[in-house]
Amino acid sequence: EIVSRFLGMGAPLVDLGKLKAHKDKVVGKLTGGLAAMAKMRKVTVVRGYGSFADPHHVTVEETSGDGQAKTGKSQTIRFKHCIIAAGSQAVRLPFLPEDERIVDSTGALQLRGSPKKMLVIGGGIIGLEMGTVYSTLGARLDVVEMMDSLMLGADRDLVKVWQKMNAGRFDNIMLKTKTVGAEATADGIRVKFEGSDGKTSDAVYDLVLQAVGRSPNGKKIAADKAGVVVSDRGFIPVDVQMRTNVPHIFAIGDIVGQPMLAHKAVHEAHVAAEVAAGPRAAFAARVIPSVAYTDPEVAWVGLTEDEAKAKGIKVKKGLFPWTASGRAIANGRDEGFTKLLFDAESHRILGGGIV
Repeated sequence: EIVSRFLGMGAPLVDLGKLKAHKDKVVGKLTGGLAAMAKMRKVTVVRGYGSFADPHHVTVEETSGDGQAKTGKSQTIRFKHCIIAAGSQAVRLPFLPEDERIVDSTGALQLRGSPKKMLVIGGGIIGLEMGTVYSTLGARLDVVEMMDSLMLGADRDLVKVWQKMNAGRFDNIMLKTKTVGAEATADGIRVKFEGSDGKTSDAVYDLVLQAVGRSPNGKKIAADKAGVVVSDRGFIPVDVQMRTNVPHIFAIGDIVGQPMLAHKAVHEAHVAAEVAAGPRAAFAARVIPSVAYTDPEVAWVGLTEDEAKAKGIKVKKGLFPWTASGRAIANGRDEGFTKLLFDAESHRILGGGIV
């Protein structure tokens, strides 16, 4: 912005086509690299919808390489061991109409356009991350959340810094508010809200992102034919070695439970693969870090101050403000801090956070 003013230029414009092309190139490089690694390790990749036929066979309805359309072909694969890594999908609110202007996080990443006014349904990490992207592209944001705060689970001190820095992105932050209806119109998606006091309101949006959570895909793989137990919600229970109730069938990732984080899934996968191959291994994570890829980024691990208070654990706090960091000041980003929580008696570290 400073350089633009100095040179007498106008405000910079985002070329959405080039941005999308760059994003697709990055994704292609990563997935292509993974495919190459699989080939080097003599992994056979079969693309399609898989479901169990029995405890030792999976049937795959094959799909085309460039999409999810079924080819009409199927094959059955026999296995000695199996690792279920079927993940989760975004929860869809049943009252939202089918419309290309209503997307989940996957649809939002397709970057089809630059909306002027956007609604984020759900004040969790995914919604706020995607809201950050579209706000940067020029959208004005509203966010609606049923609970009384945004980014639940994170330390409130961290969230306060994020909220102060991001206040300019939002026209409305509607807490303790339900989304109760939506209608597709020529002007946009008209969404109806209901506050905790019972009062209703509505507004029209160019784009609506539903980010109200994810549901596991446990009920989509005919697990019962293999004898694998699946909970009512679609999760698959496992032990510390990632085994299901069927000893030679393992499960990892979103499908085995919270937290639904990629780095947790990778660690579980290492454990399952090692156990299947013979060595003794177990998933015994004492803590699992969480991160929100917003701007500023927020990350935390272990106990938060709120959790410590709720559990009656006495803690002391160490805090380093980034106003004391030369690099942060030089980058014009000194709004954050790093915080550690210690047990008041033993001084053992119990948790930490960075914004």
